[in-house]
Amino acid sequence: MAEAADFQGMSSSPARRWLRRTGALLAGAPLLAGLLQLPAGPAAHAAVRGAAVEAGSSRAVTVSLDSLSPSVPTDGDTLTVSGTVTNNGRQAVTDAHVGLRVGQELTSRASIDSVARRTGYLPGVDGTEVGGKYVEKFTQLAPGATQEFSISVPVKELDLGSDGVYPLGVSLSGQTAAQPYEQVLGIQRTFLPWQPDDAAAKTQTTFLWPLVSDAHMTAETLPDQQQTPVFQNDDLAKEISPGGRLSQLLSQGSNLDVTWVIDPDLLASVDAMAGSYSVKGDGDKVTAGKSQAVAKQWLADLQKAVQNKEVVALPYGDPDLASLAHNGKNVTGSLSHLKDATDVAASTVETILHVKPDTDFAWPVDGAIDPSIIKVATSAGADKVIAGSDSLQESRGLSYTPTAARPIGGGTTAVVSDDGLSSAFDGDMTSAASSTRAVQDFLAQSLMINLEEPDKQRSIVVAPPRMPSSSQAQSMAEALTALQGGHWSESADLSAAAKAKPDPEATTKVPAASRYPSSLRRQELPQSAFAQIENTQDKLDSFKVILTDPARVVTPFGRAIDRAMSTSWRGHASEASDFRQGVESYLDGLTDQVRLIEKSETKLSGRSATIPVTVQNNLMQGVDHLVLRLTSQQPTRLKIGNGPYFEQPISVSGGHSQSVKFTTTANANGRAAVVAQLFTEDGQAYGPPITFDVNVTEITPTVMLVIAGGVLLLVLAGFRMYTQRKRLAARQAEEERQDDPQHADDGGLNKAADAAVDTGDTAGSAAAPAQESGAETGADDPEHPSDPGPDTAPESTDPSGTGERVDR
Repeated sequence: MAEAADFQGMSSSPARRWLRRTGALLAGAPLLAGLLQLPAGPAAHAAVRGAAVEAGSSRAVTVSLDSLSPSVPTDGDTLTVSGTVTNNGRQAVTDAHVGLRVGQELTSRASIDSVARRTGYLPGVDGTEVGGKYVEKFTQLAPGATQEFSISVPVKELDLGSDGVYPLGVSLSGQTAAQPYEQVLGIQRTFLPWQPDDAAAKTQTTFLWPLVSDAHMTAETLPDQQQTPVFQNDDLAKEISPGGRLSQLLSQGSNLDVTWVIDPDLLASVDAMAGSYSVKGDGDKVTAGKSQAVAKQWLADLQKAVQNKEVVALPYGDPDLASLAHNGKNVTGSLSHLKDATDVAASTVETILHVKPDTDFAWPVDGAIDPSIIKVATSAGADKVIAGSDSLQESRGLSYTPTAARPIGGGTTAVVSDDGLSSAFDGDMTSAASSTRAVQDFLAQSLMINLEEPDKQRSIVVAPPRMPSSSQAQSMAEALTALQGGHWSESADLSAAAKAKPDPEATTKVPAASRYPSSLRRQELPQSAFAQIENTQDKLDSFKVILTDPARVVTPFGRAIDRAMSTSWRGHASEASDFRQGVESYLDGLTDQVRLIEKSETKLSGRSATIPVTVQNNLMQGVDHLVLRLTSQQPTRLKIGNGPYFEQPISVSGGHSQSVKFTTTANANGRAAVVAQLFTEDGQAYGPPITFDVNVTEITPTVMLVIAGGVLLLVLAGFRMYTQRKRLAARQAEEERQDDPQHADDGGLNKAADAAVDTGDTAGSAAAPAQESGAETGADDPEHPSDPGPDTAPESTDPSGTGERVDR
């Protein structure tokens, strides 16, 4: 109380504050010396025990610091601290009050960490209370009771000295029935950054603002001309709706100087939602999506937010670089997916946001790197890697935090994010107390970086959690707003941080693979995942070559394969496996839409025939560049075309079927197996083959009798018609002779001719009927022996049974 009274009338200039603190220390020095010289008698031990009791009892009450404003005070400000106190003991606390305590200025980042880990009140370390009138009193705090408090104190009363970071304690003092004297029963600490004037050399601070989400779209599209996309669920709609995680990130970051780091797959997914889309429900039931308006608004807001800001595009789907490096590079073709994902990233962002992104940066999980990760990260064209300071730890005893840019060889720059600043918001920020603590810790660390070398300008990068929660986004925005309003830091883009002059003393050696964190390695995608992804890609390659419009299939499946390698699958191995299996199964289903129709046994009653084989295409688009091959398994018994097999090109329109006929020649009776198989033009088998039997049989006697009887009936009918015509002609001639007296003597001769016709005993009369009968029935004409015979034998009259009738 006396100390506070003495200070009230003094100036608050830094010089006077320093003199006051020095005087207080000097004044206390004799007393401290006297205490040290006291004999170790009962009184001395009692004093030590009292101090120990006071420190030990400081956990009886929990103090929660829920807000501190302003976060970065300056001269003339009034600091307001509010929160709650809770009595955890079994006795009531009486004559209690909450007060503020300012500790000694901290001298390093390590000292900040040390204070953050402290628990309980430490006499002489936590400082004395600030002014007796700047407290909030409680008559009684019952066991289990919670009380709110709010204290406002002019900054000049805090007796802050030179620029620096000061620990600020909020303590509750009181007494209990068991210990009826005033003691500190609970304390909560935070930090107060003090930089009222502009720093000599401001720190250039780059803050990454990530817009990354889980995989939401599947490879599936509805069977319509628009190719309506199908989403796994409607979770993305919740994230971009007001109050959702991505909505909060967008609204909080839109007013800050940040570098936007965006997964193009997120943009493409929201853009797809802005049109017609569907969502899978229970039992894979697909329903129409209804969040088009929300998606359009989110994209419009993002387009405004990124104008004149740097946008860094991650490879499409945010592939897990460490998983690729450790488990995927040994699977042929895996690295090509990273290149494709990088190539499509720029066009996706530019098309949707109308800004040209930077694709030169790679961002491994948590910034953890080793030589293999660097090699994979740069294989797709990136020449800058966002690494963490835990990976590139300083080994030369630097007394300050070096600039972020580090040349690590091969023309690659590691842009090292500061792990102390980046991890400040890793925890649960849903409570006001945890958020306030994180904000003040971040600001204290940032100011301390500047104070390490106040005349040396350095570039610092902050890489927060990859997918911040809504509460984390709010805490980050609060801290960054205070930082950008302070006097020791200025904003910079990530590209500027990468171009900054490297510190010659900073570590540039990439750590060995053995130093990669085991906790991160356990979460990686296994090699089997990349093998399955590559198997799906092989199937896609075989499928696309037969399509008339391959882009309708290649694009959705290519992007789904990118999502299958996403960093977001870490910690979700089962879901990742289900996603990969779903993509492959859907592709198998589409491939099966182009197939051969099964055939039953075919019977041939003769030596040659044509066999039909049907190709069915149930896709929305046509297929071509296919070849259908029929192969006889017993070529000595049955030939297809002129050899053991025959091929024919196939082209089938969407939603149609086509039957292809093959000529066969039988050399012997019995069954012969025939295999039908589709091939692509490069000789790769497409789909499963079908096998059917061709049963070759001789012409039976019954069939011959039927055929002979039919021919005989035709001949007799023709002969009868011929004789009837001759008789009619003879009668007409006879009547004409009878009417003409000059020919009356010819009657005997005519009668003889008629008799010859009736008996058919002349050679000419036998030949004429035969010739006329051939003209009506289509039988062989003896006057044209060179005419070809029929190409097939007559049909068999045997029962078809399980076989089928072939086209001859």
